[in-house]
Amino acid sequence: MNDRENTLVERVLNGDLAAFEPLVTPYRKPLLGLAYRITRNSEDAKEVAQETFLRAFKYLKSFDLEKDFKSWLYQILVRAARNYRHKQSKYEGLAMSEPAKELAVATSQDPERRHDGAEIRSRLSDCLDTLTPREKEVFLLRDIEEMNIRESARVLGCSAVSVRVHLSAARRKIRARIKERYPELMEGGR
Repeated sequence: MNDRENTLVERVLNGDLAAFEPLVTPYRKPLLGLAYRITRNSEDAKEVAQETFLRAFKYLKSFDLEKDFKSWLYQILVRAARNYRHKQSKYEGLAMSEPAKELAVATSQDPERRHDGAEIRSRLSDCLDTLTPREKEVFLLRDIEEMNIRESARVLGCSAVSVRVHLSAARRKIRARIKERYPELMEGGR
């Protein structure tokens, strides 16, 4: 944990509630992005991210100052997303799910580049649909969020071996999906 975060956590724990905002602000966008990639719905992602920050505030007193704050937040988000997904699955048969909305709009004004970005996100979403929930979590943390194996294992509450196994399976399934549906993306046309 860095000194800045350590100081902010201690300030919050000592009653300076305003210190919570600068503590979590650097993580808002990355956590919202991960929540979106897990839930595939912008409103659900906002709800999961909000729940993450609420839980972080509520349980900050139990945070170990020797640990990494970022990993702790990601761990809360993954658990919040699992809980949310579990609650949503109870109601799936009752209502039609709303189509996934684009969370990030390309900043470019060039319509062709904006279309390319949307196409890439659509293809990635299609590939992620082939994964189990655990494979998806591992893939997103390792290959999208660029966490290392140990950090991913800590966030997911599993062993490094489990992360490697699920990551291998996820990459294999994604390669198979790309080969099946998007062969033009394979190197050398394989």
